[in-house]
Amino acid sequence: MRAYIVAALLAVGSLGGEAAWAQAVEVANVKYEPTLDLAGQKLVLNGAGVRYKFVVKVYTAGLYLTHKAGTTAEVLAAPGPKRIHIQMLRDIDGNELGKLFTKGMEANAPREEFVKCINGVLKLSEVFASRKQLNSGDNFSVDYVPGVGSTLLLNGKTIMTDPIKEPEFFTALLRIWLGDKPADDSLKDALLGIKRERRR
Repeated sequence: MRAYIVAALLAVGSLGGEAAWAQAVEVANVKYEPTLDLAGQKLVLNGAGVRYKFVVKVYTAGLYLTHKAGTTAEVLAAPGPKRIHIQMLRDIDGNELGKLFTKGMEANAPREEFVKCINGVLKLSEVFASRKQLNSGDNFSVDYVPGVGSTLLLNGKTIMTDPIKEPEFFTALLRIWLGDKPADDSLKDALLGIKRERRR
């Protein structure tokens, strides 16, 4: 009987812990679900944060992996599907955003890696240039599935006829936020799940 009670208490405790862990994360009024399904696998939210330009909030970003990772190296080496999700917090010219992404990839990716993903960089730039403008509230995701490649979704809809097959492209893309010269240091920490004490 005692064993049964202990087992029941453990089960309730584990359920309570799971419920607490499985809460959505909200940043700048944008909600990131704790898990999602991609290519038949469950991904967990590794971290989410806000991209600032000076004091202006530009967009939020959330990173999903098959399991938690606390360093850039662990994220890049993580197996299985991955997703980076961006939600705009202000209007931005699509062509400008494409150029910023290209610069961020070139600044952070090793030369040989960047060369291998040129095809993907051009495709991404073309997509944003054709969009002309992303408005506040628009969102896009880049999904990476091993053996398939990277796919771009705009407001939940796939907008690329063919995936970008080079795995180096998605790695270089993540380096925009997680590389040695990230777009935003605070956002890098947030995506890696690192909590920093606020400066007083």
